[in-house]
Amino acid sequence: MTFAERCGIHSAAREAACVRLVKRIEASGVELVRMGWCDTHGMLRGKTLSATAAMRALVDGVGMVGTLMLKDTADRTAWKVFEPGAAAELPGFAGAANLVLLPDPESFVELPWAPGTGWLRCQPWFANGAPVPLDTRRVLQTALARLAETGHGLRTGLEVEFHIYRITSSQPQLDPELAGWPGLPPTVEMIHPGYILQSEALADMSEEPLRIVQRTAQALGLPLQSLEIELGPSQVEAVFDATDALTAADQMVLFRNGVRQALRRAGFHATFMCRPPFPHIMSSGWHLHQSLVDLRTGRNACVRDTPAPGSTPLDAQHTLSDAGSHWLAGLLAHARGMTPLCTPTINGFARFRPNALAPQAVLWGRDNRGAMLRVVGGAGDDATRIENRIGEPAANPYLYMAAQIHAGLDGLQRQLRAAPASETPYADGGEKIPTSLPEGLQALEADAALCAGLGREVVHHFCRLKRSEIDRHAQAEDKTDFECREYFART
Repeated sequence: MTFAERCGIHSAAREAACVRLVKRIEASGVELVRMGWCDTHGMLRGKTLSATAAMRALVDGVGMVGTLMLKDTADRTAWKVFEPGAAAELPGFAGAANLVLLPDPESFVELPWAPGTGWLRCQPWFANGAPVPLDTRRVLQTALARLAETGHGLRTGLEVEFHIYRITSSQPQLDPELAGWPGLPPTVEMIHPGYILQSEALADMSEEPLRIVQRTAQALGLPLQSLEIELGPSQVEAVFDATDALTAADQMVLFRNGVRQALRRAGFHATFMCRPPFPHIMSSGWHLHQSLVDLRTGRNACVRDTPAPGSTPLDAQHTLSDAGSHWLAGLLAHARGMTPLCTPTINGFARFRPNALAPQAVLWGRDNRGAMLRVVGGAGDDATRIENRIGEPAANPYLYMAAQIHAGLDGLQRQLRAAPASETPYADGGEKIPTSLPEGLQALEADAALCAGLGREVVHHFCRLKRSEIDRHAQAEDKTDFECREYFART
């Protein structure tokens, strides 16, 4: 019995997909295949196999060190797995035991920046063929399965801001005398001076790196819609066509990884860190557009034909269907608890400032970019949707989207109703978004619905990794140096 059969996933359809992929690899001249999986922090990890070994791994998998799932943002293991009982709360991880990566044969792409190299998306399994519940992609798959029980799916669109810099020197990053854990970033300069939003002249100035982003995204099969100059110096934005939530999360992982690597080869440094460590920058956000889908008809389940009788534009049911308005109310009810899953770094919380197109309070607005939740569209408009503006671009997309589902589901199941929309999102009063990562983790652990939906084991694992990061930040004498090494060099 193959490992894929032991896991219970090797169907006739998967066997056919494996056969097709083997023929494709043999015909393409691919020599190496990277087996990638997404860790808790949204970073791709994996192994590079010869083409022959990769073809065997389609059914037999490939081993990985289990502690890779226990690393904080500096790659330090947050559990003492070699001490007796230290990993009792995480069965299967004691002693740094092996897990097994099993690839999805349908996920294969040839990497446009690395000739002769393919890539496969993998997920980790225990050696006995049991799924690993801490796998964040599985967390989203479980959430979507729960949502499907209500007859709904989730459609999401990516709108991602990030920064691109030109590398002026790889020193001190590659100087062995300056090596550290984590290491320093390269020395950089800006690709444009900023402060002219969507400037055509600045887009022309940034033509070379933007072309690399465009060609990389399209060669990976990602539905890139636009590339834009954002307000901040060296800041840009990529917008993608909407698709189902799992596909969108996969695309986000592949996009971040791809553009970083392709740009690096051309002498550029891309970072999805919210606030790069320079004096004059603008924060980057990840705005997640979302709408419910009726699985029976495929239609947007957030659309209503006409406004609810007696409603005003400030009422959710004036714009959204009953299901959509309950979903909105669920997102609001669990906003504080979901915040660290959407903004999971210490650096990201500095984005929540007044009058900065970033949210501060738990509220929604009708086409209002200062609100946490921006409702776009209207009765009869098939593009009606909710935009959650709380996320940062470094977030793990599987956890970000799973948080939306469990919060929205609670709103659906309890038929929650949202307060009227705000027209003054930065006014005093009202419930505030957590102002720090520690406060956000406390809110998550206190949120019974999110803990039940995600699983207590998943929440505990996430919070422990994040607290390891918080503890090291607290001990760092130079906070800016910490963020340079921890975020700017790595995210």
